[in-house]
Amino acid sequence: MPVIVQKFGGTSVADLERIRNVARKVKKEVDMGNQVAVVVSAMSGVTDQLVGLVRQISSLSTPVSLEEYDTVVSSGEQVTAGMLALALNEMGIPARSWLGWQIPLISDNAHGKARISEIKSDAILQSIREGNVAVVAGFQGIDGKFRISTLGRGGSDTSAVALAAALKAQRCDIYTDVDGIYTCDPRIVTKARKLHKVAYEEILEMASQGAKVLQTRSVEMAMNHGVRVQVLSSFSDAEGTLLVDEEEVVERKKVTGIAYSRDEARITLTSVANVPGVSAEIFGPLAGANINVDMIVQNVTEGGGETDVTFTVPRADLQNAIAVVEKSRDRIKYKTLHSDNAVAKVSVIGVGMRSHVGIAQEMFKTLADKGINILVISTSEIKISVLISEEYTELALRALHTAYGLDTE
Repeated sequence: MPVIVQKFGGTSVADLERIRNVARKVKKEVDMGNQVAVVVSAMSGVTDQLVGLVRQISSLSTPVSLEEYDTVVSSGEQVTAGMLALALNEMGIPARSWLGWQIPLISDNAHGKARISEIKSDAILQSIREGNVAVVAGFQGIDGKFRISTLGRGGSDTSAVALAAALKAQRCDIYTDVDGIYTCDPRIVTKARKLHKVAYEEILEMASQGAKVLQTRSVEMAMNHGVRVQVLSSFSDAEGTLLVDEEEVVERKKVTGIAYSRDEARITLTSVANVPGVSAEIFGPLAGANINVDMIVQNVTEGGGETDVTFTVPRADLQNAIAVVEKSRDRIKYKTLHSDNAVAKVSVIGVGMRSHVGIAQEMFKTLADKGINILVISTSEIKISVLISEEYTELALRALHTAYGLDTE
């Protein structure tokens, strides 16, 4: 009998009626003759409440306080797992809850953002083979010192994909509050279409460029382990979106989807000395402060002696990034620092870019026709991203969606 892993996010288990709805979906899979493991998040809003409580009592300035942070914030998933197991048993479906340490799901000791090292699946697989549904608390594991660890935001997605890989599951179904992955955010672009199949690489780019349907680490894991992932809605029976290898995507359009992120801020340093090592002086301290730098562009002056350096950081890290750069001012020797947090990143994505030309030109022309100025550009093999003023985000998305022929089936 095939093993199916199902994962339900916070909105899917937000209250008791929704937990019963999840139980009915699990029962449907069992009735089809499948063996099932279910990974659950905390009920909607619970993790934020727990984080808030922790921050009221601790500055989280020591390794021990981070360990206790994980002990507290992981408790939301424990409650959901127990509640769903109870609901399933009430329906006559044998089920038991599993916490991360009981499996065990072993992680490193980077508390608050731990990474999975190993899943010892013998015990949970034996229970599944005996006819029990395994209801697993997502987002959590155990480190080498037997302390509870958490996997960071979106960690339940990662838990589910990792468990599917360990159990050699036929499929991992990720249930959310949307019924699949769309060519663009349908709340902004009303003509956005649901994708029936999308390559791992494409959704990885979409997730990293701002699309919030799946967590980036979970997509990386699915791609590395060949786990077939399906994105579905908890609130309908509509067909979802299947993540597959690139070879399974039969028709490769020029562009598969358009993503955006408003979580951006821009920093420009003017008149920086154009000498070896200056980039290390700028970006080394930022890395040391755990600030992620995304887009980078340099404009060298005519004589070649100076350059302006522009880069982007997460909006929440802007003030910290400015402080870090200003501490290095004597070594960088820049003239002025300008910052702007009213910017957005728009990205066109598709494996079809490998076999089509003119993608960038189409993007730049479309934006120019709408009077939208491009501030920064970055590219990869299957992605082109531009930074623009935030006020033009929705206009840019709609114009690009039409320009690449994504409005029509």
